[in-house]
Amino acid sequence: MVSATSWKARMRALWLLVLTGLTCLPLSTAEGGIGPSEKKPKKAKLSQIKEEDNVLVLKKSNFDRALNGTQYLLVEFYIPLSGPSQSLAAEFAKAAEQLKKESVDIRFGKVDVTDQKDLKKEFGILEYPTLKFFVDGDRKNPVDCRGVREASAFITWVRRQIGLSTVLLNSTDQAKTFIDSDDLVVIGFFKSLQGGAVEVFYDSARDVPELPFGVTASEEVFADFGIREDMVVVFQKGKPVHNEASEEGKLNKVDLTGLIKTFTMDLVIEYNLETSVKIFDVPVENHIVLFMAKSADMFGSAYDNYTSAASEFRGKIMFIFVDTDETRNGRVIEYFRVTEVEVPSVQILNLTSNVKYKMPADEVTPENLRNFCRNYLEGKAKPHKSSEEIQEGWDKKPVKVLVGSNFDRVVFNKKNHVFVLFYAPWSRDCQKLLPVWDEFGKLYESRKNVVIAKIDFTANDILLINLERYPFFRYFPAGSETEVVPYKGEHNLNAFAKFLEEQIKARKKDSSKAKKEDPEKEKERTVQKEEL
Repeated sequence: MVSATSWKARMRALWLLVLTGLTCLPLSTAEGGIGPSEKKPKKAKLSQIKEEDNVLVLKKSNFDRALNGTQYLLVEFYIPLSGPSQSLAAEFAKAAEQLKKESVDIRFGKVDVTDQKDLKKEFGILEYPTLKFFVDGDRKNPVDCRGVREASAFITWVRRQIGLSTVLLNSTDQAKTFIDSDDLVVIGFFKSLQGGAVEVFYDSARDVPELPFGVTASEEVFADFGIREDMVVVFQKGKPVHNEASEEGKLNKVDLTGLIKTFTMDLVIEYNLETSVKIFDVPVENHIVLFMAKSADMFGSAYDNYTSAASEFRGKIMFIFVDTDETRNGRVIEYFRVTEVEVPSVQILNLTSNVKYKMPADEVTPENLRNFCRNYLEGKAKPHKSSEEIQEGWDKKPVKVLVGSNFDRVVFNKKNHVFVLFYAPWSRDCQKLLPVWDEFGKLYESRKNVVIAKIDFTANDILLINLERYPFFRYFPAGSETEVVPYKGEHNLNAFAKFLEEQIKARKKDSSKAKKEDPEKEKERTVQKEEL
């Protein structure tokens, strides 16, 4: 996962400037973007720069010449052996060829940052590929082109940067024609087509070239669609599926762009090699992830529940599914520290803070999911850490309260026999067992060298092998820094006590045997020395 400031956006292309009966906004009044330069087009003098598939091969020595030789220059900064760079190259070249034919003022270039380290440093290139758009030779203020993946989307993106990003809808008939033109369209209803929230709408349209954007200030259109205030409406297959009102005449570009982009993807996105890049195309900083095996008996119902909860949080939380059967998902599973016994597991990751949150429930139900997401958005969810804070008085009660930071120190102790309960606070089985464990602790409260303890396994990262579904138990014998004995018996006082006494007795017997053997071995060594 990456920071929120480095999203890469995915693109599928749609260029829609002219529809029958539609007119476009005058550039000088409708847009707040770059716009065409009033200067006469520059005469390209790029013949001395090498080209590969209609893409200029740029270096430090010819970069200025390329900037001065064309009005609009889109540059890819790449690493030759990078998978994403390689997959982008063909689409980038297709777009370069088409735009080169259409206009001498639009060219594409590429920079191999493994060779051109000065250019890499100058433009702060940290990800590969990174694309930047230069206008009128301005080297200091390039526009970032994030997430474009397909040739047609490159073409749409460039056109929207230098011209109109929306289609003006002057009547209800025009609006209906526009809505019917594609499965998914966006219309901005604004009483004024200049300044304020509408400028944010224009900017969002530039960043989402895979969708057609329309805009209207027509009282007729407002009335016929029942719109009373400035609003952005998403239409899917001719029907409105979402609206975003402008609060006090303001819109947030990142939020609006993120919301609109989510409609270009499924409600739930399965994580894999292809979608791992696309997931970060959408500027939504909150990701909820379901870890579950497709082979599990309950997978179908859990996935349906997960999907049903997703629609409420569109644009606020992105819903992602990770198949734990898939070995290629090992890295993301390891990153979230999900163990086999925890599956199914649901976590939220905030991309800005890189803080994780675990859903405090066993079952993947719509109610549990909605409560988890709502609590998270309201700031009520508890962040997951590698260790909770050590509680004051953690060792004063019959059952000692362990956390990640004091776990090894307590359980791998030379003097004490330690018996630990691993639990989840929301588990019903654990809730029933905790009072029994407290009673068990009282039985051994005054017993020397015996420690009864518990740890919230869901809130502390503990490195143990052969884990089980909570609640589970482990015995750590005195004198060993590696031995761990699982308890498989019944969950009652007598069974717990019988197991613990047997283990302690066995360790004492082994210890006594070792002590008896030691003098004999020492005697043998003494005899050997005398013989020498």
